[in-house]
Amino acid sequence: MAKLPRTLRALNAALLITIGVGSAHAANLGFLNNTPMSFMNQADYNSLQNAVRQAVETKADGESTTWTNEGSRNGTRINSTITPSNTQKEGDKTCRDTEVVITAKGQSMTLRPHFCRKGEGAWVFQKQH
Repeated sequence: MAKLPRTLRALNAALLITIGVGSAHAANLGFLNNTPMSFMNQADYNSLQNAVRQAVETKADGESTTWTNEGSRNGTRINSTITPSNTQKEGDKTCRDTEVVITAKGQSMTLRPHFCRKGEGAWVFQKQH
């Protein structure tokens, strides 16, 4: 798998959890096989990544944007709602939470990546500890 830019490592982490079907099945976590992320292809990831990046950059707290994988050559329709929130400034550092709700085949999952940037720099995904 090609390395995804750091702004969506949260989505990549969720992918690793959901696509790790062998270990998930062995641990009786087979329900993860049909999560929305398991239906996504690389074009979907790239497109969703761009939508999250744009939402974090341009949307106000509580303002949602939608994404769909229409046109990605994936036979499964996947939708997402992306909502930045809780923007906080401390000196030249700005951080904000983001809710990414992904839906496919009647299943839904929610990711909550947290991003920060210094000054006007790029938004960087913050690993949760």
